[in-house]
Amino acid sequence: MVPALIMAGGRGSRMGLATEKPMLPFLGKPLIDWVVRAILSAQKISEFCVITSVNTPKTEKYCIDKGWKVLHTDAKGYHDDLKQAVDCLGWLGPVLTMPSDVPAITGAILDRVIWEFDLCNRDFLAVFVPIEKRQSLELSISSTDEYRGVWYAVSGINIVNGAKILGAGKTETAAIITEEIEVVLNINTPKDLEIATQIVSTFKKL
Repeated sequence: MVPALIMAGGRGSRMGLATEKPMLPFLGKPLIDWVVRAILSAQKISEFCVITSVNTPKTEKYCIDKGWKVLHTDAKGYHDDLKQAVDCLGWLGPVLTMPSDVPAITGAILDRVIWEFDLCNRDFLAVFVPIEKRQSLELSISSTDEYRGVWYAVSGINIVNGAKILGAGKTETAAIITEEIEVVLNINTPKDLEIATQIVSTFKKL
């Protein structure tokens, strides 16, 4: 069992909307609701905390009103906020980190990511998507990373060793490469939201 952080403190500037990204409606519910639903359905997640900042006051209030655990960070950037959260919460073992904008994600997939981490004997496990897969669906390519000489789209779903990211030294990294639509649908632009809504709506009708 591992705890999970939902990173919901970014500006979401690529959306170009007044609404905070975690609060954008997706099939009748805010994006963040879909992520929390997946976390609550996972068997290997012990607890979760939503990470907010000055950039996401409405998200913060919404989560508090829902009774979810919330931590307000300093909005110094994703990695600094992650370190601050891990330090404040004292989560020094494996921690699942994920964005608030992967509405199709499921608890079963999160459980499998945790299972893979347990097997890999590394300090960090990233979940990547082939760039070509996002391009084929006309989704944006907003964040990429290199793994074993190949560049991939970043899903934002990772597992980190809390103690390791707070310390110095090189981090041992592993990765899962997947084309599963539940992971591919990471929302970074209004067009991404439109495409994801169409795809998931079609799935729900099948």
